[in-house]
Amino acid sequence: MKKKLALPLAVVTAFAAVGCSSNTDTADSPKKDAAQEVKIAFRSEPEVLDQSKATSEESFTMVNAFGEGLYRLDKDNKPQPAMAAALPEISEDGKVYTIKLRDNANWSDGSPVTAEDFVYSWKRTLAPETGSQYAFMINNWVKGAEEYNTKKAPNADGVGVTALDNKTLKIELKAPVAFFTSQLSFPVFFPLKKDVVEKHGDKYAADADKVVANGPYTLSKWDHEQELEFVKNDKYWDAANVKLEKITFQISKDQNSSLNLYETEDADIVEINRDQVVTWKDKPDYIAVPTLFSYGLRFNQKTVPAFKNANIRRALTMAIDRQGLVDTVLGNGSKAATGEIPFGTLDGNNAEFRKTAGDTILKFDPVKAKELLQKGLDELGMKELPKFKMIGDDDEVGKKTMEYIQAQYKQYLGIEPDVQNLPKKLRVQQQNDGQFEMLAPSRWGADYNDPMTFLDLWESDGMFNYISYNSPEYDKLVKGAKVEADPQKRTQMLVDAEKILMNDAAIGPLYFLGRSYLKRPSIDGLVFPATGAQYEFRWASIK
Repeated sequence: MKKKLALPLAVVTAFAAVGCSSNTDTADSPKKDAAQEVKIAFRSEPEVLDQSKATSEESFTMVNAFGEGLYRLDKDNKPQPAMAAALPEISEDGKVYTIKLRDNANWSDGSPVTAEDFVYSWKRTLAPETGSQYAFMINNWVKGAEEYNTKKAPNADGVGVTALDNKTLKIELKAPVAFFTSQLSFPVFFPLKKDVVEKHGDKYAADADKVVANGPYTLSKWDHEQELEFVKNDKYWDAANVKLEKITFQISKDQNSSLNLYETEDADIVEINRDQVVTWKDKPDYIAVPTLFSYGLRFNQKTVPAFKNANIRRALTMAIDRQGLVDTVLGNGSKAATGEIPFGTLDGNNAEFRKTAGDTILKFDPVKAKELLQKGLDELGMKELPKFKMIGDDDEVGKKTMEYIQAQYKQYLGIEPDVQNLPKKLRVQQQNDGQFEMLAPSRWGADYNDPMTFLDLWESDGMFNYISYNSPEYDKLVKGAKVEADPQKRTQMLVDAEKILMNDAAIGPLYFLGRSYLKRPSIDGLVFPATGAQYEFRWASIK
């Protein structure tokens, strides 16, 4: 059997304890007369709900509500059987997983979920014509996946996922992966119902009537840019223990408007900003939640040739006071970045990565930044840095962060880049298409608790390497770590890779996200996951 990867107790507590009320009532015993409904003020519209094409936390939060994989992570971040009847049988060499599906695993239309639904889903995600950016999660570990996805194989026959019968799935890996069972809880590994997907084609999951559910809820309404409504799925295998009858996500980009919804009882959960934290921090509604999100600068070397110069990138990174940003703009529990990989991320060898690696980031030093800018310009034969444009989200935090960065550059480097705030969907599209000059900031949240989820983004051939970073030394370390069986050696490879990334200033980390919420004390059993979705309502109820 493989070794299971578990969060250190302190980290588990930090992510899970906030999910439940301190009262002794549990999600198993809600008041019978309490309306089992929750309304959330949500920051932005999910750009897509097709799990093969989704890339953002907003999308994964919704897919996780109406979908379900073989396993679902509980409040302690441990995988519990979901579509699977039990934990997997794993071969002695750790590379073959055999998983039995539940007999009562059904789609919301009443048809059974089969092993072939998983095979179809994974191969659809991998198909080159799908254009899935999240295919890399399957590519990384599953035998034959990368070859098919990158057209090195003529078809999907060699992909290591097979339906042995209607209820038995076999998965073959390239090498043992300590956290693979947990990773099977991520939406890209969910099943898909072939006839529904093919019926709607490119419009699959574009509206509430174009998707079928196998999770605890069904998507009953989607008024674009306004709200998404979910209702309990009576065909769900464990419907008897799903307490919430309805969940409504109301799109609200402005945090003052969101707070107003909470104060007027038109929302039950809202994320709040620095000024609001001051007012609410001593009230029972307030909770602070750490995350595995890293926010930072992205320098596109393809669209801005000057960004190919490492000293220019170092100057732009070192000219920003990260602690000042956290204290004066955010004030929500976020921490100034000390590298790319956030606090709470494991190192793959039973320790926390940040403690193992230490501080690897280029420290705030405006004098040195000015010197490096001039050095970079000299190396390029330029008298001044060409004007460039920063793009970011058009929500409140995005606007304030970009204003702060722009002011820092003007004060310490004497430059003033243009600023453009875009709706999230458009910003993500321009980012993924590489049609930008600088992102300020962009973010990445852990898809699983391991440094690789942050580091493999920047491989020269990485699906998300939209900044055109290229370092053979970095590539060698990351690719080597994917197959290294010795945990200690693997961890050192990951540490060395992050040091290269930081010294090259390929990206400019700013902060590790902390979130502050207001939540009705009557909401019990809500989990704020460390990876994937922002909210997990599977075990939630109203007391």
